[in-house]
Amino acid sequence: MAYELYIGDRMFSSWSLRGWLMLEKFSLPHRVHLVGLYSGTMADDMAHLAPARLVPALRTPEGTVIGESLAIAETLAERHPEAGLWPSDPAQRATARWLAAEMAAGFGALRSGCPMQLAHVYEGFEVPPAVQADLERIESLFAHARKVSGHSSGYLFGAYSLADVFYTPVAARIAGYGLPVSAETRAYCKLLLSDPAFLQWQRQAHEVSYDPEPYATDLPRRPWTLD
Repeated sequence: MAYELYIGDRMFSSWSLRGWLMLEKFSLPHRVHLVGLYSGTMADDMAHLAPARLVPALRTPEGTVIGESLAIAETLAERHPEAGLWPSDPAQRATARWLAAEMAAGFGALRSGCPMQLAHVYEGFEVPPAVQADLERIESLFAHARKVSGHSSGYLFGAYSLADVFYTPVAARIAGYGLPVSAETRAYCKLLLSDPAFLQWQRQAHEVSYDPEPYATDLPRRPWTLD
């Protein structure tokens, strides 16, 4: 039997992307249901999942409803230990959980100042000090993860894990606003954003048009690129 995953608009919903990657990247059977995040139908679309009220939300094959991305992540890891959602090494697993939890609870300046959008790259974005502080904190966490894992490049803990899931929308923000990061972090972002699963999600995001466009700014735009 399959999981039932409820998501918002692919173009903008960073948390929905995380929920989907948890299932897609670890080959867990699932069906996707789109919630009207910007069409005004979200409350009605999710009424049968109450008290869950945000996306993503997950219904297990047995009928249990789970809200909140960290709870979904831990439940899937518990139910599918063979899938390797977290690193197997205890120190790496604890560190990966730390990074995911800090992402879920923090980086408010980055999240509000640079809403995820997968359509284009904004040029000339002036980075506020609070966003810069978030970027520096993220890079320090990446450096710590690599020290713990012993992997200086590639995924943070060698094999793809939930830590990489949680930071894929961060990579999309870095790319979408041309944010200044180190060469090492840019290479990691390029790895995450060139993944076939992410590219599939992005292609599907372009199947929907918006007027007006959520989160639009007056900055010049250029085509989406990983450079």
